[in-house]
Amino acid sequence: MRSHFRSWLAAALLLSAPALLSLPAEAAPKTSFRIAWSIYVGWMPWPYAAESGILKKWADKYGLQIELIEVNDYVESINQYTAGSFDGVVLTNMDGLTIPAAGGVDTTAIIVGDFSNGNDAVILKRKSATDHPKLADIAARKVNLVELSCSQYLLARGLDTVHLSERDLTLVNTSDADIVAAFSTGDVGAVVTWNPQVSEVLKNPLAEKVFDSSQIPGEIIDLMVVKTEAVKDNPKLAMALTGAWYEVMSRMTGSDAAAQAARQQMATDSGTDLPGFDHQLTTTKMFYDPADAVAFADSPALAKTMDLVRKFSFDHGLLGQAAATADAVGIEYPTGDIAGDKTNIKFRFSDEFMKLAASHKL
Repeated sequence: MRSHFRSWLAAALLLSAPALLSLPAEAAPKTSFRIAWSIYVGWMPWPYAAESGILKKWADKYGLQIELIEVNDYVESINQYTAGSFDGVVLTNMDGLTIPAAGGVDTTAIIVGDFSNGNDAVILKRKSATDHPKLADIAARKVNLVELSCSQYLLARGLDTVHLSERDLTLVNTSDADIVAAFSTGDVGAVVTWNPQVSEVLKNPLAEKVFDSSQIPGEIIDLMVVKTEAVKDNPKLAMALTGAWYEVMSRMTGSDAAAQAARQQMATDSGTDLPGFDHQLTTTKMFYDPADAVAFADSPALAKTMDLVRKFSFDHGLLGQAAATADAVGIEYPTGDIAGDKTNIKFRFSDEFMKLAASHKL
């Protein structure tokens, strides 16, 4: 039967040869890409890369066009990436799992940029100038935060330490852009947010920080992710982004004039001054050296963290209505290990391009 089909196919090809000659050649790899970003201390190197010409330099090196676009609302930037408006986006490990990956968009983390080491915080409002509330005092309060984001994860991890649960609170979903203004109103007694909003909220004389991400180090991870299909079809995209990132990392460190100018631009872009931005960097564990990022990505601790994140996400219904267990969405690690459904891998951590940067092969 197969040989009969082959004979028929050969004849058909001969008859249709003129038509085949007119068919277009196989499509060339995509070379124009759109990347979304939003304001956060660990992501401010991206607009600097664009403004300084570093991103264009690396894009040109690989024959690409890379457009970096700011989206004012963080969650909206991820939603637009998931919907197909962008090829890549900056986000946290939890939000990468629960929005694009859980939504069926196969996503690869190509750069582990940092982890929050105090940048995310739970802040309560004092009842008086002499009042110094503790985290346990959050019970029965309304808490404004970006619901179902890493802020809620931080809150849940904090509540565990004082034997409370989210059932003991009332959560009020609030855009990250509105958090600072909300805290200044009389009816808001608690917020959970990230920098630069944390720094702005703490300027309020009644603000008291009661828990932050330094108490769960390495769990809120900031990533550059791109669609897995885009990486496979044109790995030069990941190479260009990684090259640009680590050139900026090299430039912004130190105390020379070039480093200070770079951080000054990042501060301006994020709406603060240089001392304010440098202070935010003290609560950010930046992986300035790609070798350090590789070591973090390859560590067994990453899988342990993601197990906590998977459980939280499933318990909060963030893996989709069809998810019967926390294993619904497969996660692949640089080691080749897979957590969850091996037939539904949608979130991947790659060390490939960071290793190229570490060995100066980009």
